[in-house]
Amino acid sequence: YDNPVLIARTTDKKSSRARVKSDKLSATLNQSLQATIAAGGPAVPTPPRTVKLPPVEQKREKETEDVLNSILPPREYSESGQLWVQQVSSTPATRLDVIKLQEQLDAKLQQRQARETGICPVRRELYSQCFDEMIRQVTLECAERGLLLLRVRDEIRMTIAAYQTLYESSVAFGMRKALQAEQGKTDMENKIVQLQGEKKELEATVTSLKAKCDDIERREAERRLAEERKHAEEMQFLKRTNQQLKTQLESILAPAKK
Repeated sequence: YDNPVLIARTTDKKSSRARVKSDKLSATLNQSLQATIAAGGPAVPTPPRTVKLPPVEQKREKETEDVLNSILPPREYSESGQLWVQQVSSTPATRLDVIKLQEQLDAKLQQRQARETGICPVRRELYSQCFDEMIRQVTLECAERGLLLLRVRDEIRMTIAAYQTLYESSVAFGMRKALQAEQGKTDMENKIVQLQGEKKELEATVTSLKAKCDDIERREAERRLAEERKHAEEMQFLKRTNQQLKTQLESILAPAKK
């Protein structure tokens, strides 16, 4: 951009008032002149205006300036009650200017500590300014080429904006999923505690049932041993009784044989 140009001041109110007074005076004179002509007085002839056609070079420069203003609009800002306007520079760039632009870009990247990789707003801003300057330099040589580069720049910005929107939506989706996972983690932890309590209760039930089973087995074993002992005693008693009866029978039958 060129150096800023002062457009208006806060002290211009007086000049605007004087301009209003002069406009009123000229309007009064015009009215009196028209009244004189209507009354049949001598009319003042107006000299014919000579229109000069602008040369081709000036027309081409004007078109180039219009294209530059459409690509890079003028900057307007107010400072201390004064309005300043900064137009785009129409000075063609040389090879030294391009080399200087590259050096300034590298210096700005180091000065503002822009990251070399990843998403970096500082690096994006600096490269965007550098690309605008390249568009300006190309536009001064060929306006059509500059307009084509403008389309490329707008397409790149639109693509970056789409990627940024996609990134923000993916971040929001990830945060939402993380919150859902955290909520699910809390529910799962509560369920784990509940299941652990139920497990302890079931383990206590199993322990009590095992104790009852062992007690029943012990009582059944004792009862079986008692029954086996009783059965063995009854067998011994029956065997003794049988032996006694056999002995008695033999003693009874022995004299009969003699």
